[in-house]
Amino acid sequence: MSTLRSHSQTTLCGGDSSGLETERTLMPNTPKVCIQTTDMESKASAGKLSSEELAAIEDEEVLNKMMDTAADFEDRRLIRAALRDLLKRKRDKREQERGSRQQDLKEQVLSKGGGSTAARQQTATKKPGQPAPPAGGQASPSAASVQKCPPAAVPNAKNVKQMLLDWCRAKTEPYEGVNIQNFSSSWKDGIAFCALVHRFFPDAFEYSTLNPYKPRDNFQLAFSTAERLAGCPPLLDPDDLVRMSEPDWKCVYTYIQEFYRSLVEKGLVKTKKRL
Repeated sequence: MSTLRSHSQTTLCGGDSSGLETERTLMPNTPKVCIQTTDMESKASAGKLSSEELAAIEDEEVLNKMMDTAADFEDRRLIRAALRDLLKRKRDKREQERGSRQQDLKEQVLSKGGGSTAARQQTATKKPGQPAPPAGGQASPSAASVQKCPPAAVPNAKNVKQMLLDWCRAKTEPYEGVNIQNFSSSWKDGIAFCALVHRFFPDAFEYSTLNPYKPRDNFQLAFSTAERLAGCPPLLDPDDLVRMSEPDWKCVYTYIQEFYRSLVEKGLVKTKKRL
């Protein structure tokens, strides 16, 4: 009897050990990124994060989540500063990449642009209405096509500004109390900012409760919501806007541009145009 009990105990113990090894084998390794993110969030909730640690975070979603969980004012200030720096670095990188692409395109156009020096000189010195004489007895088809094609229409700053104004007007058209005609006086009570933000984040706040006679509250609500949900940096200060009789159109225009780009990056605006 004792032999049977001893054998059963040995079998049971052996089974547990094998199961444990199987579990260890099948258990997936926890990604280091998740561990680091969880560690950062726990530090943020405990108020132990330094500005250097925050600056090392490259994911704005992580910073936004840390902002939501942070309870201390100083921690929130550090996280907000790190988020602004991260967005600025990303924006600078985009501008640098766009500049590089434009430079490459310019070099390609210059390298492919054709015609001999003599042909260009003849084109420059010919009289108005006089056809350009062929270089070398016969003009090449590529040169003829270049002469016939009109210059491509490139949108200037005025066109881009009008396009952005039309976009704002279209997005806020259903909202009561909003009549966007410019980038200055149309935004002075903050209602237009709130309407534009509410159009993309309707669950963020109740639009019908806004008061046009409380512009500072409206500015603060719009900017904080855009920062929290769209990742748009608060480039405008509510107190400065309240002190002005009318907002500076350049400041409003710059902020709306940044808000638009933030929506594009979030996938909330589908477009190939960059305003």
